[in-house]
Amino acid sequence: MADWKAHWKTHWIAPALIATLVSIGSSTLAFADVSPGDSAGDSADEGPAGGRLDGPRVMPLPEAAARQIMDDIAGDVPAAQQGPVLNIFRTLQHHPELMQAWSSFGSYILANSTLPPRHREMAMLRIGWLCQSDYEFGQHARIARDIGMTDAEILAITAGPSDPIWTPFESQLLQAVDELHAEALIADATWAALSAEYSVQQLIDFIFTVGQYNLVSMALNSLGVEREPGLEGFPAGSR
Repeated sequence: MADWKAHWKTHWIAPALIATLVSIGSSTLAFADVSPGDSAGDSADEGPAGGRLDGPRVMPLPEAAARQIMDDIAGDVPAAQQGPVLNIFRTLQHHPELMQAWSSFGSYILANSTLPPRHREMAMLRIGWLCQSDYEFGQHARIARDIGMTDAEILAITAGPSDPIWTPFESQLLQAVDELHAEALIADATWAALSAEYSVQQLIDFIFTVGQYNLVSMALNSLGVEREPGLEGFPAGSR
């Protein structure tokens, strides 16, 4: 553990990621203290542990150990604002070198890209739904509410681009997520629709946002990361 702490304190870029999570809403970090393996309880069409497995394949570090590491690397973020360590980080802390490489990119995608926050969260929620990652969907449903999305809109994410709640452009945005998920390619007509409003930088950010959260969803699903207590999964009535 001492070697991990020294590595993270001197090399890991976690303070930026923690600050990002704090900046987009304290509700994102709010959940009760929980021992590894404890579940969040039932949600729509899910088992007691949430997710697609019966439990974690890689156990998250105990809260106390994870908290000690995070305290050492949290930079200027006040302790009162840090909250408990999310299960995704408690799990990925088993591989600090990967965390170092991934967290800088993740921080950019989450809060510093050129996408409007609403479009960013729509894309993240849709790819989380398509990948059936209840953890990813639940965390970003909280963030989506913080930036003004309604429960009806979050539910409509599960219906996809055909739901009448979306504007024509938002429908094309969700269509692009579906195409990237299904074919790893945005179709010409969809690309033209996005290009009518997006700059080249925004188009690139959009592709990388979907790719990032496809990756995150694969990791969450395959590692068996469970929702924290109080974190919803997929919404009731999801399609």
